[in-house]
Amino acid sequence: MAKSSGRPDRPGARAEGGAHPAAEGRVRHRRRLLFTVGGVIAVAIAVALVVGLPRTTSPANTGPEGISLEPAAALASASTAASGQSLDGIACSTTEQVAYHIHAHLTVYVGGQARSIPYGIGVVTPVPATTPNGVFVQASNCYYWLHTHASDGIIHIESPTQTRYTLGQFFDIWQQPLSATQVGPAVGPVTAYVNGEPATGNPRDIVLQPHEDIQLDVGTPATAPQPVDWSRSQL
Repeated sequence: MAKSSGRPDRPGARAEGGAHPAAEGRVRHRRRLLFTVGGVIAVAIAVALVVGLPRTTSPANTGPEGISLEPAAALASASTAASGQSLDGIACSTTEQVAYHIHAHLTVYVGGQARSIPYGIGVVTPVPATTPNGVFVQASNCYYWLHTHASDGIIHIESPTQTRYTLGQFFDIWQQPLSATQVGPAVGPVTAYVNGEPATGNPRDIVLQPHEDIQLDVGTPATAPQPVDWSRSQL
């Protein structure tokens, strides 16, 4: 009598269309292994890509001091600045004085158009160094206690003593006029803001304070106060 075609013809075998339990286990194990290995490879590739890419932690126009550069024509050249003589009781020292070391920011608009504050004001015989974020200058002769290292509007106040310094003294070192009707070569009614609030009186009298945002608008149209992001700066 012939064997029934519906029964397995050897021990442990399944009917046609089925699979041996051990074989199924091996298939499942290979699938899990391939999935795990694939995941590890994908993570490794992602890490390699991240490590290999340049790290961009700030906007493209951020300057060497972590403050945004003003992509505009300079209000006036730094070449007009004083060349070493004392002015307003402020000396030019061969090294930077850091007993009192703070930073303020100056922004100027003329007729609604931005004007940049150049690097090298108060840095006598500046030596420029090119960084990935723009030019930064050091002095080969001397530093006034009020000076600029980059074209980002940052005024460095670096003094041997804690003293009250004003925006007018900075403009005196720059040897540019500053009044209620003139800022550098720009002439017209001047609107001043300090930390976003209107400042009355002569802008020369604005006292330079830590992380102070000073904005001067010459003429019309006036520009609303523009905040400065200090968060990326180490100043």
